[in-house]
Amino acid sequence: MLRQILSEMYIDPDLLAELSEEQKQILFFKMREEQIRRWKEREAAMERKESLPVKSRPKKENGKSVHWKLGADKEVWVWVMGEHHLDKPYDVLCSEITAERERLRTEQEAEELRKTQSEEFTNNLKTKSQCSDLQTPNNWKTQNACKKVAEEEEVRQESRSARILEEKKTQKKELVKEKQDEEIKQVEEDKTKQIYKNWKEDSEWQASLRKSKAADEKRRSLAKQAREDYKRLSLAAQRGRSGEGLGVPQKPRRPPLPPKPQFLPPAGHPPKPLGNQGVTRTASSSAQEDIIRWFKEEQLPCRAGYQKTSDSIAPWFHGILTLKKANELLSTGLPGTFLIRVSEKMKGYALSYLSEEGCKHFLIDASADSYSFLGVDQLQHATLADLVEYHKEEPITSLGKELLLYPCGQQDQPPDYLELFE
Repeated sequence: MLRQILSEMYIDPDLLAELSEEQKQILFFKMREEQIRRWKEREAAMERKESLPVKSRPKKENGKSVHWKLGADKEVWVWVMGEHHLDKPYDVLCSEITAERERLRTEQEAEELRKTQSEEFTNNLKTKSQCSDLQTPNNWKTQNACKKVAEEEEVRQESRSARILEEKKTQKKELVKEKQDEEIKQVEEDKTKQIYKNWKEDSEWQASLRKSKAADEKRRSLAKQAREDYKRLSLAAQRGRSGEGLGVPQKPRRPPLPPKPQFLPPAGHPPKPLGNQGVTRTASSSAQEDIIRWFKEEQLPCRAGYQKTSDSIAPWFHGILTLKKANELLSTGLPGTFLIRVSEKMKGYALSYLSEEGCKHFLIDASADSYSFLGVDQLQHATLADLVEYHKEEPITSLGKELLLYPCGQQDQPPDYLELFE
């Protein structure tokens, strides 16, 4: 069944609706694996095709071409920054680039300072030349004033230069300090992130461990409670049967399971028509005939549908039923009631289960000479009866609620599996 889906890469929408969410995820995962496998095969075929020798085309005159540089291994030479042992690390390269930018900026500022000083020196020379023109006895006062102005100008120039140099030193110190502060802050942030990451991983692991332990404990308690309920109901039924002879009023009990069906009618009575009593025909008669032929040829030799220790049909076994008919049969039962029916869509089985939330349906894979739930567990069972016996005590899914407690027997006569054994 699973091989057929993976080979066609298609699943019928009605069949997909019968799957649980967990089964859908498993099926989609396997379909994706099949897609990847096919893609790899196609890529390998294309590589083999490309590796074949190709006839060289004649070169055009004055045609342009590209030649790649080859290494010692005759392959295209590739250089990846940082892989060679002589390559500098990224941090060193960044620091060198920053230092080079700082050097260029300092040289530019020094050049601007030299230009300013040369302009001021030129102005001083002009002032001195003007004062020298006044070297006459009548202009001594003016000469003294010019000298005083020149001296004051030199003092101002020196103070301005000293102030500019001091400002540059201060700016450089501030830049270095800011860079150091940023590095310290980055280191502290990295440490904080690492601490938080370690704490978060530890807390998530602890939470996951607690959840898994709680789920296991809940599953065990539910299984134990279900077994106790089943034993209690069995004891109550036995007491009811023993009290019938004494005239004690009893509560209404479920009808007993039907005996092994008689396939041949009694002598003198014509066989009853089958009608439409529980047997649901598929949309394609040929598909149903294929399923019936598959059951007779492959499943009957494996004792599919029989009880484990006798040659009678198991009470939980049904023929080809639709999803709607299975829900109708289970609707009158208690939570824990189940049946196994032959799938109407493909060669396989479906287990229909009545839970507290409603009806659930699980596909059973019978393609590998064994029986197992599709995607739910990986346990392989030799017969359907072994599968049912195992899941009477072990749940089907990890939630621990699907225990097979009460088989849903036949409610119509003749039984719906009659055509499978004819």
